[in-house]
Amino acid sequence: RALQECPKAGLLLAENISTSPRAEQKSKSADAIKKCPDDPLVITAVASLFASERKQAKGRKWFERAVILNPDLGDSWAKYYAFELECGNEANKKLINDRCVASQPKHGELWCKIMKDMKNRQKSVSEGVELVARHILTQKESN
Repeated sequence: RALQECPKAGLLLAENISTSPRAEQKSKSADAIKKCPDDPLVITAVASLFASERKQAKGRKWFERAVILNPDLGDSWAKYYAFELECGNEANKKLINDRCVASQPKHGELWCKIMKDMKNRQKSVSEGVELVARHILTQKESN
């Protein structure tokens, strides 16, 4: 219903990709990219889809595109960092962490939720991206 009201809402399209059954995710992501080709939330959802299919090179390319489109979106940085924690090397993890610190992200649903938690108020961006990435990985394992 929400997608009928707002067919070009990136957040809704990204959520639609993530929550769809596995068989429908590719077609939903193709539709979302046609509707919002430059939305970082959609691009991040597509990157996560590639990562879940073990297509590491494609996943890395799409995460890279997402963080370039909106470097202020902490969720994209955290998902990219979580991807590198799972299948990357130390050099890639450090590079992404350093680039995240340089861009000083302030937005994103998970990013704000975790970084504004009272126990995390004094954490640096570097510690924050690690915290949010670990949270994403634990959520993924519980599903």
